[in-house]
Amino acid sequence: MARSIALGHCVCNPKQPCPCDILINSDLCPCAGERPDPPKEKIRLTQHVRKVGCSSKINHNDLMKVLSGLPSSDDPNVIIGVAAGDDAGVYRLEGKYNLVQTVDVFSPAVDDPYIFGQICAANSLSDVYAMGGRPICALSIIGFPIEELPHETMADILRGGIDVMNTAGVSVIGGHSINDAEIKCGFAVSGLIDGKGSVTNAGARSGDCLVLTKPIGTGVIAFAAQIGRASDAAIDLIGKTMAELNKDAAELMLEFGAHACTDVTGFSLMGHLTEMARHSGVSAVIDLASVPFFAEALGSVRQRIIPGAIDRNKEAFSANVRMEGERREPELSLLFDAQTSGGLLIALPEEHADAYVEAMRARGHTATSRIGCIMEMQDFYITVKSGEPANLIGEYREIEAPHAVQGTVATANVEPPPMDFACCEHPPQSTQNTSTPKTSISHIPPASTNGPASQSAEAFKSFMKAANSPGRLDARMKRLMNIALAVATRCDHCLQIHIEQALSEGLTREEIDEAAWLAISFSGAPAKLFYEGVWRELSSESGFPG
Repeated sequence: MARSIALGHCVCNPKQPCPCDILINSDLCPCAGERPDPPKEKIRLTQHVRKVGCSSKINHNDLMKVLSGLPSSDDPNVIIGVAAGDDAGVYRLEGKYNLVQTVDVFSPAVDDPYIFGQICAANSLSDVYAMGGRPICALSIIGFPIEELPHETMADILRGGIDVMNTAGVSVIGGHSINDAEIKCGFAVSGLIDGKGSVTNAGARSGDCLVLTKPIGTGVIAFAAQIGRASDAAIDLIGKTMAELNKDAAELMLEFGAHACTDVTGFSLMGHLTEMARHSGVSAVIDLASVPFFAEALGSVRQRIIPGAIDRNKEAFSANVRMEGERREPELSLLFDAQTSGGLLIALPEEHADAYVEAMRARGHTATSRIGCIMEMQDFYITVKSGEPANLIGEYREIEAPHAVQGTVATANVEPPPMDFACCEHPPQSTQNTSTPKTSISHIPPASTNGPASQSAEAFKSFMKAANSPGRLDARMKRLMNIALAVATRCDHCLQIHIEQALSEGLTREEIDEAAWLAISFSGAPAKLFYEGVWRELSSESGFPG
């Protein structure tokens, strides 16, 4: 401490002054190993991270930019390496077996530390199982804020992982830890594969049936739990599912002659299937009605509780996907949900598919389902056949819409202001803190009728009136521009009012959509989801065409 005080900075963390706030307020020096009493309340792991589960991983597009510039191995013993884009690497050994290696680390998707450790182990083992390998040993990897949270919490995480590894017959022979502000955990796993060949994501053949062994929706429910919008039953259900090993799925796929396999994790069902189709030189068809979804995840996305990882996966993979039939946006979003410790997606001969599903269900994996098929290469890697989801796991309930939770106010019953100037009369506020929820204009306190604030508001109102008045651009053009700007800035109040005015002025839905798509082309998937959500609200409340 004397050195720190002399320097004026903490020698353990130069970003902090010395004496630091903890020393001043609590007479404790973290650098000397002194700790405050552990918190009495239960530790919620997901409150100590920004992104939960596999959504914490670097998105596909950014990852590909980084990997594209790295050197590749010219070792002839590397059978499957980075270039293959598979779940794990395979290295040729002398004798009957080859070595398969993988590593997987992510942040908590659940609050319970023991269950989180179980999930980390199950997820790390899946990459070996997906290639038909037998995992034999592992090294643990953990990042943990040891100066802030109890030692017991870190021990519980590791204990959960070791217990699952023991269940799988895998020895944890060491590990590495780092003092990190955000919790993360995983394992580096080594296994053996029969030298005659492994199952990869590049062997799918036209005519194969696609089978998925776990439900989709863990990312949505984990995000909903993080913001307090998931039921205890749904949280428990995904916890048990994520901690479940893919060992049975791997053993049976070898027995039934699988041609290709991948585990479904952070890149979503659509992302991992796209990679399988691309590497195999085929296309795939998915039957939306047959995909096993967690029921509460479906209810959540229908209320626009959608984590950012879905947008990132859509940006990376949606160009490879088309929907056949009625477009069902919430269900399609779930297909892009980042899964944590998801199931195996297996391409196997059609004549063996039903027997495989029956064998899996006999072992207790009741969600295992046929979800589609492989076909010859088409214009799109994946075609999704529309249909009402009929394979729901758990209890379905629609969650309250997030805007009502965050403190903003629904605008359906708000009387729109006169439209001879603009819908937002008030001068724009600073947008530096983009996490702050927008406030409905009906709840902005009225300005004083005199003084500088009133004069500023009146000046802004006059400016907006002039800007919206017909000039070299006619009224219809400016109305469409207002719609595009409202979509780009995602102001639901403005957009609802401008759509209502546009329809009353004789503009068509097609013209409105065309203006909105210009904004979406700049702002991406979040703007598209926002725009479609506003139309759904207008359709249900006012009977406008959806």
